[in-house]
Amino acid sequence: MARRVAPGAEQAAPVDGLVLRSTVGRIALTATVAASSMAMLDATVVNVALPHIGEDLNASVSSLQWVLTGYLLALASLILLGGALGDRYGRRKVFVIGTVWFAAASLLCGAAPNVDVLVAARVLQGVGAALLTPGSLAILQAVFVPADRAKAVGAWSGLGGVAGALGPFVGGWLVDGPGWRWAFLINLPVAGLAVGCALYAVPETRDPHAARTLDVVGAGLAVVSLGAATWALTEAGPRGWTDPTVIGAGIVALVGIAAFVRRMRRAEDPLVPPSLFRSREFTVTNVATVLLYSAIGVSFFLVSYELQVGAGWSALAAGTALLPATLLMLLLSARSGALAQRIGPRAQLTAGPLILAAGLLLLVRIGPGASWFPDVLPGAIVLGLGLVTFVAPLTATVMGSVSADHVSVASGVNNAIARTASLASLAVIPGVSGLAEATGQADVTTAFRIALVIAASIAVLAAPVCFVGLGPHARARSSARRTICPVDGPPLQPDPDRCPVPAGAG
Repeated sequence: MARRVAPGAEQAAPVDGLVLRSTVGRIALTATVAASSMAMLDATVVNVALPHIGEDLNASVSSLQWVLTGYLLALASLILLGGALGDRYGRRKVFVIGTVWFAAASLLCGAAPNVDVLVAARVLQGVGAALLTPGSLAILQAVFVPADRAKAVGAWSGLGGVAGALGPFVGGWLVDGPGWRWAFLINLPVAGLAVGCALYAVPETRDPHAARTLDVVGAGLAVVSLGAATWALTEAGPRGWTDPTVIGAGIVALVGIAAFVRRMRRAEDPLVPPSLFRSREFTVTNVATVLLYSAIGVSFFLVSYELQVGAGWSALAAGTALLPATLLMLLLSARSGALAQRIGPRAQLTAGPLILAAGLLLLVRIGPGASWFPDVLPGAIVLGLGLVTFVAPLTATVMGSVSADHVSVASGVNNAIARTASLASLAVIPGVSGLAEATGQADVTTAFRIALVIAASIAVLAAPVCFVGLGPHARARSSARRTICPVDGPPLQPDPDRCPVPAGAG
């Protein structure tokens, strides 16, 4: 650990690390918890706020798609670069810059006069999140004494889980009360707390073994490829697949992807080392990640939108409708991860997608006049059980498929793949199902049900992928020494014993 520390941290064992029970240690933990909770709350609240945003700004469903996909696009394409920047130039520095950037973009979101400005601000939020996300857990691993690292991560995940569980209540109250703009403006005081605590108590650390050069070219190719693909997939619905601009964007995306793969294979220090994919388990679990998070990424948006527009529920009621799934994740994820470590992940990664699909199909019952107990609760419970069954084993298997030296970059790749899958499903499924152009309650409900069936069908495909692709000796590893957890987006749990993430995020 670096010897140079922030003012106020000099008395907290600057060479060996901070002590969790010390005042400075608690303040450092507060910095990471505040920032991660801010991002988690923001992800939850935006889903709840979308129908009100559309009504206030006179925005179509396709425009509202960009409110979500613009954020995910920036985050997915830059998250690996954000981690590399922190390792090279200082984790605290990049963490603080990302938090300030996120807060400034949140202010712009709250003040947006129209949907175009809001989408641009959401893209900027995604850039901030890409700088903030990798640093939150990396700081805990780097600045605390080895004996306190697992405790610090456990406290971080527990407090973050509480914030995630409160998110639907806070989001619904803000949207129904002061208005949707406060869903973004609430980030400002939280960001101020995180930055103040970080500057006071968090020592600066770097990775002495970080790559000598940053793969800026690779990051640029990722941005161009994802941006062009997202635009083509989103606009193909209203414009048609034969529209020249859609075809042109698709060609740009394909060329960009080919150039990214070539760069990955030939660069000295590529953004994504191709050696990771020589592991069959790593490749199979990431294919499963694409399928599962394609289903998850769009489903929470669909349910929240249908409950408010199709069923006429309030934002608060819609935001809390899937709370049972969140509670099941918080209560049972650690046990699911422990079970996967004992018996191997194959059985859970085969059964989990099927249970998830069943939960999504049960939620198809939501429509005009829907009631929570008969129409939402059964689906929410089965959905939560599906998430509990596969989420922890999935990413723990990713961690177990690579050497300890590559566990951080493997986690970053899996994070990026999950967010890219969510991005693609949000861009495609609303258009294919007809939701992007639906107007009345009946049309919205019909399109919602088609979209949810599509999502369930995609989730089912992950079951044979895992059953055939994973051998009986596949490993699901949980490492207290090298724990990487995301702070927003869909639930990922590289360390299932310490990182329960609510199912409503994303």
